[in-house]
Amino acid sequence: MKILIKNGRLIDPASGADERRDVYIAAGKIAAIGTAPAGFSPARTIDAKGLIVCPGLVDLAARLREPGFEYKATLESEMRAAVAGGVTSLACPPDTDPPLDEAGLVEMLTFRARSLNQARVYPVGALTLGLAGERLTEMAVLHDAGCVAFSQADTPVADTQVLWHAMQYASTLDFAVWLRPQDGYLSRDGVAHDGEVAARLGLPGIPAFAETIALSTILQLARACETRLHLCRLSTAEGVAMVRRAKAEGLKVTCDVAAHHVHLSEMDLGYFDSHCHLVPPLRSERDRDALRAGLADGTIDAICSDHAPVDEDAKQIPFGESEPGATALELLLSLALKWAQETKQPLAKALAMVTSRPAAVLGIEAGAIALGRAADIAVFDPEDHVRVTPEFLRSQGKNTPFLGYELPGRVRYTLVNGLVVHES
Repeated sequence: MKILIKNGRLIDPASGADERRDVYIAAGKIAAIGTAPAGFSPARTIDAKGLIVCPGLVDLAARLREPGFEYKATLESEMRAAVAGGVTSLACPPDTDPPLDEAGLVEMLTFRARSLNQARVYPVGALTLGLAGERLTEMAVLHDAGCVAFSQADTPVADTQVLWHAMQYASTLDFAVWLRPQDGYLSRDGVAHDGEVAARLGLPGIPAFAETIALSTILQLARACETRLHLCRLSTAEGVAMVRRAKAEGLKVTCDVAAHHVHLSEMDLGYFDSHCHLVPPLRSERDRDALRAGLADGTIDAICSDHAPVDEDAKQIPFGESEPGATALELLLSLALKWAQETKQPLAKALAMVTSRPAAVLGIEAGAIALGRAADIAVFDPEDHVRVTPEFLRSQGKNTPFLGYELPGRVRYTLVNGLVVHES
């Protein structure tokens, strides 16, 4: 199908383009930018006057809840949520039930996702069998089945010798290892940041050094093994500083931050708001400001949604007993725009954090609008706002700390492989 997107402001962080240019799409790919190809006759024309045309968003952490947790969400519901938010490519962590530690499970997930013809799904395979931290998975086999990296999701590997061997194995085959730094013993039973708010509310805390102690070990092993390392969802000022030093040293390390942690802090827990029960926990305002600064100076490579839909029953209970997690696929763009507005960053920089830079972390051909590339595109209105309500969210999970917020940016069209998969 031939599609013309005309009159829009094209922003492509990968190439640095930021100008009013038309985009011509044919056979699912970008056929031309600016000037129509000879004989081009569109079957559909999208008038993007007053709108931003940018690459489809790339999300580094979106739990789709299949297989095993369909009562929380289904692949169908979360794919609808993804494209409604302009997300065209996403990485799925391995903490499904069973975990993504066998090729058959990975192939089933990718087949199901492809059959929906919506966002592209890139599975992250389990680093150890059952995420138990004891025996390594067959990473080469999982890679052949479609895994783009290997992770423990939110389950730390307590045995550092196992982690060492895993990094050696991954390094030998040049596979990326994705780890969220958190010491399992220091964080055990904790539900909130170990600070004044947790003390006032009587909640068991998780200290900031639970992240940095684990991070120190991970960086030492990555240095020794020369592993391609991605650090998932940093949450502390000290963690950002450690990564900044590691990058200056030349380590092959990237990192991301969850969209919630860019805007919220422990102060938002209020009176036990279980929507703010997250992993990692919302930290101090100092930590939040350091995360924002890390995005601005390039230490942090990407903003991810850390999408984790949870059923309502698991949230409508006391904070300490509630299930952590928040839905965010549909809010990723808006929260990135909000960060840029509040910190006076260029719009192109905010878009880079959710398009070209996460695509580079994944090592996929996405996050750019270029000739011959797949036409994965988001078209949004930067002047419009969305009000976050349960009715607005297409995700099966309605659990977000941003309920009731007015957020900038409304996605008008999402195209995947040259097909309009969402319009509003």
